[in-house]
Amino acid sequence: MTSQTLPSGHEKKRFFSNLKFPSAYTILFILIALVALMTWIVPAGQYDRAMNETLGREVPVSGTYKRVEGHPQGIVDVFLAPIDGFYDHDTYQAAAIDVSLFVLIIGGFLGTVGKTGAIDAGIERVTARLKGREELMIPILMALFAAGGTVYGMAEESLPFYSLLVPVMIAARFDPLVAAATVLLGAGIGCLGSTINPFATVIAANAASIPFTDGILLRVVMLVVGWLICVAYVMRYAKMVRKDQSKSIVFDKYEENRVHFLGNKGDELLEFTTTRKLILYIFGGSFAVMIYGVAVAGWWMAKISALFLAASIIVGFVARMSEEEFISSFIDGARDLLGVALIIGIARGIVVVMDHGMITDTILHSAETTISGLSSVIFINVMYVLEILLSFLVPSTSGLAVLTMPILAPLADFAGVGRELVVTAYQSASGIVNLITPTSAVVMGGLAIARVPYVRWIKWVMPLIGILALFSIISLSVGAMISM
Repeated sequence: MTSQTLPSGHEKKRFFSNLKFPSAYTILFILIALVALMTWIVPAGQYDRAMNETLGREVPVSGTYKRVEGHPQGIVDVFLAPIDGFYDHDTYQAAAIDVSLFVLIIGGFLGTVGKTGAIDAGIERVTARLKGREELMIPILMALFAAGGTVYGMAEESLPFYSLLVPVMIAARFDPLVAAATVLLGAGIGCLGSTINPFATVIAANAASIPFTDGILLRVVMLVVGWLICVAYVMRYAKMVRKDQSKSIVFDKYEENRVHFLGNKGDELLEFTTTRKLILYIFGGSFAVMIYGVAVAGWWMAKISALFLAASIIVGFVARMSEEEFISSFIDGARDLLGVALIIGIARGIVVVMDHGMITDTILHSAETTISGLSSVIFINVMYVLEILLSFLVPSTSGLAVLTMPILAPLADFAGVGRELVVTAYQSASGIVNLITPTSAVVMGGLAIARVPYVRWIKWVMPLIGILALFSIISLSVGAMISM
């Protein structure tokens, strides 16, 4: 072969730039198949369960693990998994059908409001007032999302904000990744540093038989420092993109995203009429009621979905839409988020296969035997790593708490580590994994709404994940040394 036949550096670069990675749907189906293959290799096993009156559900009992007859998952189970993922109640998570329906109704709500031009007019006024100071939106919004994460475990409730923030960030000369990172990292760091989150800290503490306020000081420190780290990371990227759009990791979709999120509008500002102002008040008020309902009144997806359905109808009346125009706008909006609704069910299918194959408890038992007899600092860090691995398999924070705390928390007594530190290790591990795991409906759904490919998100966020993991390890090690 002559030197003329060798590919040039430019050709190599062009080859890798044209290389397309699988979509989120393909990645999730591959993971379902791999987990199904594991059910043929990993022995089936099960812990005895006992009712925990405080939690109101059955929890595994330490020391009762036993091998059971295997139930390997075949090709039929692989194809059933995405379907079962929508409504299966054998997993530790709630059924996905309620979340998917919520996403579709939110899509209809956004489509109805978007038809009135109120959001576009509002975005134009916000960006005009913040001209030259647009990056200030990032720390403020991330603080609000972090508050939601640490107080009530904001997760699925954050999905509507992706559709709201992406146009704002694009209009401010950032990109969709900045919007996705603001929501996902903001709420995520709040969950990582949960203080009074009933779906993580409170459940885990109850399962570990300690007050949930134990260890709260360390969690507050992790929350504040973690928020500062995430804000600095996002703002550095946002400033770079605003200075040079070609630095965006989704630059190849620049024009496509502007058309999709901002439309083909000219330079003339939309008229900010009284009707549009009133619709924006209804829009903001709907989200305020949602947050109150989730945090205070104990609402879940059915009531939240009903709220936004009612809000959509009210907006239609205020905008004086005809019946045909309203229905068309609502259906078009729901259609835009149909792919997101499908992703949620497919992601849950991974956990369905694992549970139906009866390998979840076997993996937990392996974790139990791994950390027995270790010194305090090594114990807490090995537990942190194990909780990270288990979080990929059980992305539900409450499900992971119920599954692991009754087994792993008592082992801390023998290692000389406070059980509150075990709870902190669990929630920080779960929090960091739920920023990247493809089994999370929030991650895959949020990125799909923002039109940020999952592989590109992973490439961009992994350095931050490394920083947060190192910070968590240092914090847990210091906590272990103090408790000795």
